[in-house]
Amino acid sequence: MKKLFALIAVFGMLMMGASFVAVAQDITDSTTSEVEATADSSQIATAPVDEATPVVDEEKSEGGLGVMHYQVKTKFIEGGAGFMSSILLCLIFGLALALERVIYLNLATTNTTKLLKSVEGALETGGVDAAKELCRNTRGPLASIFYQGLDREGQGLDIVEKSIISYGGVQMGLLERGLSWIALFIALAPMLGFLGTVIGMIVAFDNIQIAGDVSPTLVAGGIKIALITTVFGLIVAIILQLFYNTIVAKIDSITNKMEDASISFMDLLVKHNLKK
Repeated sequence: MKKLFALIAVFGMLMMGASFVAVAQDITDSTTSEVEATADSSQIATAPVDEATPVVDEEKSEGGLGVMHYQVKTKFIEGGAGFMSSILLCLIFGLALALERVIYLNLATTNTTKLLKSVEGALETGGVDAAKELCRNTRGPLASIFYQGLDREGQGLDIVEKSIISYGGVQMGLLERGLSWIALFIALAPMLGFLGTVIGMIVAFDNIQIAGDVSPTLVAGGIKIALITTVFGLIVAIILQLFYNTIVAKIDSITNKMEDASISFMDLLVKHNLKK
């Protein structure tokens, strides 16, 4: 499963990089054509703004989604390849880990009421061996916990209870595996964005120092490009935070069901021993 997500992440990065290169080439070509048109005719300097930007008009004619897609990729290129690529990697790997956890937790979800009834029926008809076989063939952490308890049923209820508690902690660790990495990407994405902004501001002030004049166009352009990295970093952090909270809520739900089912399971074993 992890290898599959790694391959998907690498493929996504390659496709995204190719797409951004193509857009960058389109922007360069359109800019070159505008410069050549300006050199050929002096009347373009006094022409309306909408006549000087045919590329944007063509994108707008394709629909709102195409315009948004074009603008996002354009801002990505303007923000700088280094920091924007690192933020994109945080998003790709964070989403890969989050999706892996979502799939794992969905597979780990068990109908506790149905499982308890099945275990009770197996204890009554076939004894402990039948119940162990049922738990062995049932998917999920709860069935594994029941199996560990049934495997030590002959050693006394105290040993069974300690086994359930210990193995429950092991299953909790498996449920929470990978959450620390998702939290790392949540914290890392905005920090990379802020770092890109600070470096961009330094570059903007260096340009002002070299020009020897505080031009509004020079200042505004440098600050805008510097802030793009912060915006993308915050967007990535928000997306991953939503996945993180969903995963934590799912883990809490599974844990509560495991604790309740473990108590009911101990009651079943007490009733089974009393019937012997």
